[in-house]
Amino acid sequence: MFSRYRDDLESEFDATVPLMPAAGEVRGLYSMLRYHMGWADAQGSDVDSPSSQGKALRPTLCLFACEALGDKWRRGLPAAAALELVHNFSLIHDDIQDGDVERRHQPAVWSVWGQPQALVAGNAMRSLADLAALRLTRRGVSPEKAVGASLLLTNGYLEMTMGQCSDLAFEGRLDIGLDDYLQMVSRKTGALIRCGMEMGALIASDDPEEVRAFSRCGSRLGRAFQIRDDILGIWGDQGATGKSVGNDIRRKKKSFPVVYALSVAPDPARDRLREAYSRETLDDECVQDVLGLLDELNVAKYAERMTREQADLALKEVDSVSMPGWAREEIRLLTEFLAARQY
Repeated sequence: MFSRYRDDLESEFDATVPLMPAAGEVRGLYSMLRYHMGWADAQGSDVDSPSSQGKALRPTLCLFACEALGDKWRRGLPAAAALELVHNFSLIHDDIQDGDVERRHQPAVWSVWGQPQALVAGNAMRSLADLAALRLTRRGVSPEKAVGASLLLTNGYLEMTMGQCSDLAFEGRLDIGLDDYLQMVSRKTGALIRCGMEMGALIASDDPEEVRAFSRCGSRLGRAFQIRDDILGIWGDQGATGKSVGNDIRRKKKSFPVVYALSVAPDPARDRLREAYSRETLDDECVQDVLGLLDELNVAKYAERMTREQADLALKEVDSVSMPGWAREEIRLLTEFLAARQY
């Protein structure tokens, strides 16, 4: 699925974030954007083998939904590009909020140009996303559907921002339940994944129920994606993820494994977890203690089961949708990948 759309997506991304001929500050702005996308170095010079970094999951889902429902998937390319730009705007800002100095094996934008410049770059990326979505009519999409897709995108990144706000608020709390967590990730991570499938379905189909089914499928996939991400943030292989074992514990993130552990641990173990997460910083010994507690509670096994459950529910959401056999098989393989990925 990913390889089928890759070349066209690369071309659409490149056209959406152009190399500006202007000199001075404006050129510097676009240099930051192209650097973040993996097309230029920190000096603004094009790299020898430019390619977008990351999985391009959201735009791929958009084009897949469009094709699965019988439309020419290239009509959805502007929407797909818009989704990827919104996702990348959020990554630029996330790195500032989290203090992450590296993104995709290179220095983060803010660590090269500073936080104020990176904030501006993220805002510009979001504006380019809005413009990209409005170009759907050039691909033959009706004005009504183009406006509808644009509204989905705007609501999607507003919801994503609300989820990010909740995530930041959770950092200072120890009373977060699983329902709180699932609502947060449904917004922070699930909103754009849902939006991708919903936009693609809207472009291709005139049946509101088909659009809603793909929307619900995207919501479930978003949950599965984030829970798997949380598993990798604690137990993932450093060679694949680029993060050390226990990285999310060291950062005191209220990820699914920790929230679940706090909800099921007996009092002595819960007290130890609360004490650890109340510290200013967690040293290696404390991280190992938390890892030991999670192992005692079989948290990893439960988190993997929840990931699989959400992936299975995602498939069920589109059971009633009429799709060709290849499309049904591809979405099955996609859910398998998302539930078991190592990076």
